[in-house]
Amino acid sequence: MTKPIALLAPSFRTLDELFDPTDLARLGDLCTLVWARDEPVPPEVIESAAANANFIIGTDPCFDQLDLDRAPNLLACLEVAGSFPPSIDYDICFARAIEVLSCAPAFRRLVAEMTLGFMIAGARGIVDGHEAFRQGTETWLGEDERFDFSLYGQTVGFIGFGSIAQECNRLLAPFGCDVLVYDPWQDADVLASQGVTAMALTDVVARSRCLVIAASPTDENFHLIDGDALSLMPRGALLVLISRAHLVDFAALQTAIEQQRIRAALDVFPAEPVPPDDPIRAWPNTILSAHRAAAVHHGRREIGRMVVDDIALMIKGEAPRHMQRANESRVRQRVGAVAVREAVSARH
Repeated sequence: MTKPIALLAPSFRTLDELFDPTDLARLGDLCTLVWARDEPVPPEVIESAAANANFIIGTDPCFDQLDLDRAPNLLACLEVAGSFPPSIDYDICFARAIEVLSCAPAFRRLVAEMTLGFMIAGARGIVDGHEAFRQGTETWLGEDERFDFSLYGQTVGFIGFGSIAQECNRLLAPFGCDVLVYDPWQDADVLASQGVTAMALTDVVARSRCLVIAASPTDENFHLIDGDALSLMPRGALLVLISRAHLVDFAALQTAIEQQRIRAALDVFPAEPVPPDDPIRAWPNTILSAHRAAAVHHGRREIGRMVVDDIALMIKGEAPRHMQRANESRVRQRVGAVAVREAVSARH
């Protein structure tokens, strides 16, 4: 029996980053691999492989050059960057039942873990206390009355309640938090099963001592958290941003920070890398992280396992179960002009 053909073009990622050697060998047993190198795939290789490929595994640079009309045997596009590629022709994919699969669930546990770390560190002033100690200005047995609080029993709000926020909610269970959610696209049964309360955006922002920004970017939610929203946050509240800078008006956030009304923990920024002279580097009461919420040694190899497991299912004629499947209504919300602008920020 002839093996299916898979174009494997992971650049900007690397094969070693994505695949445990055993999983890469499994993929080679399942499929005839084309390219399978760390270097960017040339357009002529994509064009040649597309004619026979059953699976294309890649990132946006690869999908940007893919002409689906020249890929008659294609069963699935499996992205390994972290978000649905904005350059795929989804109309063709939905019409031809080509699966478009995102590796985003592979980041769920790692980013949720980092989010909880931000929440605890920000609530308890751990980073500020550390810096004060280094500078010899620490206060023994003291507290920052403006910002320090215990996470136990607090009201926590999530803007966006996808897989990462749901995992974070699970990790919060021992703290007995009252969890509020603004996510007009999330299914009511999911919210009910998670024991959270859905509310309007203004209510979630105004009532949350800790506000976690976890929504995927869309054309409609640019600067959703603007100056008006930030003015509703309780004095001394903590804002944690772990999805995309697109959702927050950073100029308004700077004002709120400099006025010492709130504290923030940020893993993503409007421009990455952040320029050396960017004022954000000196913001007070702010925890800064260089887009590394999912960055642990071999942490991205979960992506490779999911890719191989779902390809194995599809070869048997079964539906994929491990990666996130593109849903027509939601992908049209998430993939637009903004997704192109944000593509580079998807690179966890």
